Amino acid sequence: MALDMKYFEEMEAKIPKGKVRTRFAPSPTGYMHVGNLRTALYTWLIARNAGGTFILRIEDTDQGRLVEGATDVIYKTLAECKLDHDEGPDVGGPVAPYIQSERRDTYGKYARLLIEKGHAYYCFCEKADSAEDSGDFDRAEDPCRSLSLAEAQARVDAGEPYVIRQRIPEVGTTTFRDAIFGDITVENKTLDDQVLIKRDGMPTYNFANVIDDHLMGITHVVRGSEYLSSAPKYNLLYEGFGWDIPTYVHCSPVMRDAQNKMSKRHGDPSYEDLKDQGFLTEAILNYVALLGWSPRGDIAEQEVFSLDELARAFDLAGMSKSPAIFDIEKLTHFNALYLRAMSPEDFAKVAEPYIRQAVKDEHLSVSEIAALLQARCEKLTEIPEKVAFFQELPDYDMELFTNKKSKCTPEVAKEMLSAAIVTLGAIHTWNEWNIKEVLTGLAEGMQVKNATVMWPVRIAAAGQAVTPGGAVEICQILGKEETLRRLKLGLDKL
Repeated sequence: MALDMKYFEEMEAKIPKGKVRTRFAPSPTGYMHVGNLRTALYTWLIARNAGGTFILRIEDTDQGRLVEGATDVIYKTLAECKLDHDEGPDVGGPVAPYIQSERRDTYGKYARLLIEKGHAYYCFCEKADSAEDSGDFDRAEDPCRSLSLAEAQARVDAGEPYVIRQRIPEVGTTTFRDAIFGDITVENKTLDDQVLIKRDGMPTYNFANVIDDHLMGITHVVRGSEYLSSAPKYNLLYEGFGWDIPTYVHCSPVMRDAQNKMSKRHGDPSYEDLKDQGFLTEAILNYVALLGWSPRGDIAEQEVFSLDELARAFDLAGMSKSPAIFDIEKLTHFNALYLRAMSPEDFAKVAEPYIRQAVKDEHLSVSEIAALLQARCEKLTEIPEKVAFFQELPDYDMELFTNKKSKCTPEVAKEMLSAAIVTLGAIHTWNEWNIKEVLTGLAEGMQVKNATVMWPVRIAAAGQAVTPGGAVEICQILGKEETLRRLKLGLDKL
């Protein structure tokens, strides 16, 4: 049965041309790991830097690995990270559909075209699907490779099950060029005749993404360096069809340490996990951008970038061949910088759920507590522990009243608290200014350092040695009645 070439001509005519087009093509298998997020970010940055088009494509051909709800995770993560796509399953576009399982007929037609061109063949050998995909295959032993097309077609027509395999040249070499790794040449005899279409009619990942990248007009293919070994086979497919080869960008891996790649199996964090650990999306993205890319020229020393700044600065020449080690300490450093750079209002907004985890009393002001935390907080998840004392005075040890630097002992503390209870009790308008005036005035009157008064007041008010904010701010937030109640409890303890 002759192929209808009109179909292929129409498909070619639809391909958008003339500008950079990149795609992020995740498999919906659960969560967004850091390497995946980085691929999405770099793909988006290449498109935005060139004023091009960023496409989302869902690669769901491996039906056995699909996870319920995983596609939603992809959409949610991209939206939170502001990596907006111009074309995709939810927004449509000129080369829809953007979900591989909905493009199934297309792959079969192109596999058939490749057979006609002599670059693929029907294989009827008994092999399990898993063996077909593993590349564990010796082409010398495959009798199907030498069948004439007429013989093979007769067996297909008779209903015999088959796969379609790529026909790799037996001699010579294949060279492909990568934007980061340069030219790489392999001997064809080391490549296997990989399966393109499985027995169930579904394409393999390796075949589907070549077809889709061509038909969607993709100019830059960004993926992990683990795909370098497959690149020669992709090249041979493009050449077999007579198509232009896109720019390959293979990113070096993200490692947990010098020996091990990051993986969810080993408990390494996904994007969702990092959010749950109290990291801001902007800080995560900024840090991930620098895992394998570094700015050059005037901005070579710059560390902190907004997404817009990254899009302007990003270039392939700044990408590294070396693996990048994911350092949670460094990410924490970035997160602290971002928290401190926020406006007080924005910080209060992100901190509120964490403050309210520990401080349930609605009379205690979130914005006032947040103001104490902003300069003293590296991760949002540290907040509940730091502020729990506002809700409830912890049971504390008398030893806390002893502090050499503040010249405070339990005896001194007793004297200071007695005096502070009287002077604070006389305040009519309870605010920071008045509290500070009263306590510094008390120190002056008793001829001691300010710290000698402030230390025991803060310990009695908070019940812990380290607090965000000093005695004055803590008393102001607690309110007059609660402050005096706590200072009297401290005095009783003494």
